Amino acid sequence: MPNIVEMRRITKRFGTVIANRAIDLAVPAGEGVAGTIHAIIGENGAGKSTVMKILYGFYTADEGEILIDGQVRRITSPQDAIALGLGMVHQHFMLVPPMSVLENVILGAEPGSAFHLDLAAARTKLTKIIDDFGFDLDPDRTVESLSVGQQQRVELVKALYRGARILILDEPTAVLTPPEVEEFFRILRTMREQGKTIIIITHKLNEVLAISDNVTVMRDGQVVGERQTALTSAAELARLMVGRDVLLTVDKPPASPGETILEVSGLSLGTTLRDLSFTIRAGEILGIAGVEGNGQTELIEVLAGLRHPTQGRIDLLGRDAGNYSTRQLRELGVAHIPEDRHHRGLLLQFDLTENVILGAHDRPPLASTIGLLNDDVISPQVEHLLKAFDVRPPDPHLPVRALSGGNQQKLIIGREFGFSPRLLLVAQPTRGVDIGAIEFIHRQLIDLRDRGVAILLVSAELDEVLGLADRVLVMYEGRFAGEVDPATITSSPGGLEQVGLMMTGGVRTTDGIA
Repeated sequence: MPNIVEMRRITKRFGTVIANRAIDLAVPAGEGVAGTIHAIIGENGAGKSTVMKILYGFYTADEGEILIDGQVRRITSPQDAIALGLGMVHQHFMLVPPMSVLENVILGAEPGSAFHLDLAAARTKLTKIIDDFGFDLDPDRTVESLSVGQQQRVELVKALYRGARILILDEPTAVLTPPEVEEFFRILRTMREQGKTIIIITHKLNEVLAISDNVTVMRDGQVVGERQTALTSAAELARLMVGRDVLLTVDKPPASPGETILEVSGLSLGTTLRDLSFTIRAGEILGIAGVEGNGQTELIEVLAGLRHPTQGRIDLLGRDAGNYSTRQLRELGVAHIPEDRHHRGLLLQFDLTENVILGAHDRPPLASTIGLLNDDVISPQVEHLLKAFDVRPPDPHLPVRALSGGNQQKLIIGREFGFSPRLLLVAQPTRGVDIGAIEFIHRQLIDLRDRGVAILLVSAELDEVLGLADRVLVMYEGRFAGEVDPATITSSPGGLEQVGLMMTGGVRTTDGIA
């Protein structure tokens, strides 16, 4: 088949770092009137987002050429890309929350003249796009009132409104719940049927196999393989991505729980959390499963000291810690890996070193008794963390905002593990992280458990919860719908369906579990 997009010998440098090295990448056109879905996969820092930003005109390649429909094209800005029929939806949405869906869609492409904004024509065009692709959006609703999945649809509509026939999607399912992913895939299939070419940047192999027609694999800034999706497997793709065989399931010995580290009794937070009771012991992982938005975020934030409960008791190592500050909890040995790394985990304008020492920057050994930073201690500690957790690029002076999402996550995990916690609160530990890093993070969590740390794990990935946890509580509407044994659930016919029913309110075994 002819190629609708072709990139030849693309090289891009950022100072001394070579992000893309002589990349040859081809996206074949679909057959007949149908389009195609092409996946680009690779580890964090493999260069996949960079090469797509070159295609969309955010960056200009130092070497190489781009062909669209078989013709060499000069793309030096997103305006050039849009004029050629390209659109891009970024991992972090570019929307104005107080404005309506219609206003966001037409922003920068307003119809009419300088003296008259033709909103009626814009509404007609937008409504047709919504109806054609089944987006289920109200043009008059404000973006801030929409779910994350609906906001993503607004970004898709924006691109289609500008005439995009080739869509680049950067980690499109990273912030979606499982039901939202299913709906998103339905929309993508409809777009493919209507002739659109879709390029997905991702690291989720199960989704690659479920939705794509072809896949390009990148590693260390280069293309290392191209496959027809129907003729490959998750194991082969993982091996190409990482350069070695990757364990796709969690391998862990049985837990040996010790003393009780955390005991929660009758915990409530308004109507968001209702009468929760549970314990976590040293050397075990307690998993919380559930569809996002059922209280998991608030539970972690209460236990981390970011919120205070309206009712109930939190006993940490024998102390009533319900009203402790985050600093007091940190001093007692509580570490926290937040689900939102940008708002809770990092200071994006600070460099890697400054982010690594956050939370311990004002006390020995990182600082003197009068608050002066001790570079002789800090520098080797930071260098060790960057190497041990494979943070790329390992430049201590680089602003953390320059890292990919997965490398930002590895930096946070390395920092929190380095505090030698007694209790680790971890939410969405592998969100936006590639397959090799997922395997590494899972091993680190199991190792931490086996060293006697109590771990509370919240994840939107049910397979991750069942694979890592020794016990699992299922949350629904701020309550516990029941407790399940991961080993039994994964080995029993209908076990996963039972958990799914509990997650959606179909089954409730008990309201409070000690």
